[in-house]
Amino acid sequence: MWRRPKPFIAFLVVAELVALAWFVRVFLDTPAPDRLDLLRFGILTAGATVHIQMTRRQEERRRNRVRTVLIDLTAVWVFPAAIILPGTLTIALVLLIRIQHWFVARRPAHNFVFSSITHMLAATVAHQMVVILGGPQWDSLTVAGSLGEFGKLLLVGLVYEAVQILYVGSILSLAAQARPTIRGVLGSKADNLLEAITIGLGAVTAILLVILPPTVAIMAVVTVVFNRLAELDQLQDDVRTDPKTQVYNMRGWTESAERALARATKAGDGLGILMIDLDYFKWINDTYGHPAGDDVLRNLAQLLDEVTRPSDVVGRFGGEEFLVLLPETDQAAATGAAERIRSAVARLRIVTTDKRGDQITVSDRTASIGVAVYPHHGDSLEKLMQAADAAVYEAKEGGRNQVRLAEHRRPHGVKPAH
Repeated sequence: MWRRPKPFIAFLVVAELVALAWFVRVFLDTPAPDRLDLLRFGILTAGATVHIQMTRRQEERRRNRVRTVLIDLTAVWVFPAAIILPGTLTIALVLLIRIQHWFVARRPAHNFVFSSITHMLAATVAHQMVVILGGPQWDSLTVAGSLGEFGKLLLVGLVYEAVQILYVGSILSLAAQARPTIRGVLGSKADNLLEAITIGLGAVTAILLVILPPTVAIMAVVTVVFNRLAELDQLQDDVRTDPKTQVYNMRGWTESAERALARATKAGDGLGILMIDLDYFKWINDTYGHPAGDDVLRNLAQLLDEVTRPSDVVGRFGGEEFLVLLPETDQAAATGAAERIRSAVARLRIVTTDKRGDQITVSDRTASIGVAVYPHHGDSLEKLMQAADAAVYEAKEGGRNQVRLAEHRRPHGVKPAH
């Protein structure tokens, strides 16, 4: 931990001290639990234990594939505790869950402790929101009353998730060696969707625990199955993802591009493809070493993710070449997007290390970009990629650091005019 950046260490220590002070207040302000609280605590603990022990191997495999934060699905048990248990028992439940996870996590102790405190903080702050809202009122609900209670659960769930995002996102942004990205700090769309689903299952667990406690056993089975589905989804994502840059590999990008092209063909929309080639990339590897080159590629992938639209698809073509798919885009918009990328690459500054391990900054890099647009430059993905590739070569032959639009495709059988 002490080899981390100083802002990281300072935030970690201060954040944990503030959280510990909050936990002391929770213990001082919370009355002693009654028998019903202890019974519910025992049911949640048993369910969480079954879930953890039956998915231990799956969690190990998932954790080994994930480089950032892993959504471990334990919110199915922690979130209901935040809703219906006293704060002290909520903290105790998180502790018991995290102790079992210690044998699966295999992470540095300071990371594990910080993550554990994050779970406790999110749960206890969410519980405080429940108290402020008057607690669950689930006896003899009317239709209007059920909508009100649903609104409470939704608000508490948002608070629970927001605390984790802010707490973990802050430490991730300080830990990043390069410029942090929104995806790296806040997580991917898939990560947040998985967490939202897990919180939703936690709300269901809370309702079952209050109304029909024995049925909580069903949730233990559901979490085991859901954990397996999450692993399968991750495996499928790994097959489509470039491990070095975390954008699509050619398989993943091609699958997405073919679907987008089919939609464009059916709807009569335009579609753009950008082929981006980093100029003189070999010089970076030769001068600073391959680890520095890898850092440049990772940062370029992050940059492309930042400067493109959510609907655009970024992929690694191979080596130092990347592809960007631009749905519903005409020639002017595609060329404008390529110019924005070219300018952003020129401003990119990448902190990395040289062959001796000394810190350096790679800057003043340029890129040559080829642009092809459906249907002007091709009516198939293969033809569009060939057109964009040819435009890249024209950009390089023209002096590099520029954008070139592909030549207009002549209809089949038509000869050029002399």
